[in-house]
Amino acid sequence: MAMWMDLGWQAWLTLAVVTAVFSILIATELSTDVVLIAGITLLLVSGVLTPAQALGGLSNEGIITLAVLYVVVAGLDSTGANTILTDRLLGRPKSVTGALVKMMFPVTLVSAFMNNTPVVAMFLPAVSEWARQNRIAASKLLIPLSYAAVLSGTVTMISTTTNLLVNGMLIGATGKGMEMFSLFWVGVPIMFAGVLFVVAFNRWLLPDRQPAMEQFANVREYALEMVVDAAGPLVGRSIEQAGLRQLPNSFLAEIDRDGQILAAVGPQERLLGGDRLVFVGVVSAMADLQKIRGLSPATEQIFKLEAPRSKRCLIEAVVAPDCPLIGRTIRDGNFRTEYNAVIIAVARRGTRLKQKIGDIVLQDGDTLLVEAPPAFAERQRNSHHFYLVSRVPDSVAPDYDRAWTAFGIMVAMIVVASVTSLGMLKSAMLAAGAMLATRCCSVSAARRSVEWNIVLSVAAAFALGAAIEASGLARMFATSLTSAAQGNPALSLVFIYGATLLLTELISHSAAVSLIFPIAMQTGPALGVDYMPFVAAVTVAGSLGFATPLGYQTHMMVYGPGGYRFTDFLRIGIPMDILCATIALFMIPQVYPFVAR
Repeated sequence: MAMWMDLGWQAWLTLAVVTAVFSILIATELSTDVVLIAGITLLLVSGVLTPAQALGGLSNEGIITLAVLYVVVAGLDSTGANTILTDRLLGRPKSVTGALVKMMFPVTLVSAFMNNTPVVAMFLPAVSEWARQNRIAASKLLIPLSYAAVLSGTVTMISTTTNLLVNGMLIGATGKGMEMFSLFWVGVPIMFAGVLFVVAFNRWLLPDRQPAMEQFANVREYALEMVVDAAGPLVGRSIEQAGLRQLPNSFLAEIDRDGQILAAVGPQERLLGGDRLVFVGVVSAMADLQKIRGLSPATEQIFKLEAPRSKRCLIEAVVAPDCPLIGRTIRDGNFRTEYNAVIIAVARRGTRLKQKIGDIVLQDGDTLLVEAPPAFAERQRNSHHFYLVSRVPDSVAPDYDRAWTAFGIMVAMIVVASVTSLGMLKSAMLAAGAMLATRCCSVSAARRSVEWNIVLSVAAAFALGAAIEASGLARMFATSLTSAAQGNPALSLVFIYGATLLLTELISHSAAVSLIFPIAMQTGPALGVDYMPFVAAVTVAGSLGFATPLGYQTHMMVYGPGGYRFTDFLRIGIPMDILCATIALFMIPQVYPFVAR
């Protein structure tokens, strides 16, 4: 207690701000980045943080890497490589539990031998798309995605930067580091137990929540006719195998096969080249249909547009009274010639029209779903022919011809980062540049791809950690815990692990292990035993934080796409922390016994 009384006002103010930040995040639904930045502002204005410390996160290598990785992910998304990955690797699960089994085990296997941040970056868009296609809430899968990548963090020494950091400090202190599989028998039981825990308790511990944008989905209903490409991958597949049976926010109404109408299509019906499929759904579902490889809009006018499909998007436009097409059929209106765009569906007063698209006679107030270059929206926004012209988000058809190029760039980035001295940042920057150079991703898509709220949240969390460290609060807390063990090696191991884990959750894994490592090295000799059990505890605890999204950047990567709240991580993360800590504290003394020195 006396040690705590020696703390200055800076430490007490930092403690108050940290407590307030976490209380607000737990008790309210305020945006994480806003709350964190407000806390940092208080610490900056009060003088606890210097401007350099408060803004230091924006120049932190890990945070810049995170921002660059969003560009790499945009390349995977723009080319449809994520769709191919899910189709080949993940298949069609029957339930959320089945989906978790299909996803988590491959991710843990890959992440055991590669840095977990790019692994999550690679799987994130694929799993998000996979969840949407299979009508599973992304919130049921994205925390498990991050957890799966983190769980294998101690199986090998190269799977997390935490391991490499501790190993570097160990070499600096003793001249000898850990080997590739030094913690294998600690990490493997944790990995399997963690995956099984998530699979077994997902129903109770994972939220069923849609991201904010999906909660206000457009209710206008369209009928869209798509044709099965004769040389595409869907030919010969059943409706169920093609993933067309349970589409989100839409359904397959009928198939037109050489003039024969197949209504109430069964899941085992096999697709033939040239089949014309009629889908009914809301506008977001129409955008999803554009991304299915092997389907194209069933209007010949589409192929007469100047721009390729990967350079076009969907646009909604409401017909104004002055539009010259009113009273004419779409076929006779020469819409493509007049506007360099093609009408692919029409909604009237919010409901779909059952006529063939070319036979529809346009009326004032009809909502047109148009495929066109993005410039159409800019040209017609102030036109007397249309009003309420708006681009449909995420409606650009993927450029599947470049999918394997994008996937190859991603794999090359992971390999280079894992086996060379370039590191993650340089490898990611090279990969992002390659995505742009090979036109897997446009410059505009790269700009849009960066989730700035997540980047700012991580940067603010970094600054909050700097305040905890600079004020002396972190070291005082760690010292107090370890001194409470009163010379008992097993209890000291528990306190070393607990201190590292708590600081990992509050600040970051890198800062936590940097603070606790010197204490761990001193604890062993002070107790007359080997220092390695305590070093192992620091390594494992610094690699396995699950209870908050702040300590690990893979958690922040899934935070926004999953539509999560801060409490979602607490609900499943605290039991995960306890489970992993229990296994680790049992296994570490088996691998590194308390040998007297």
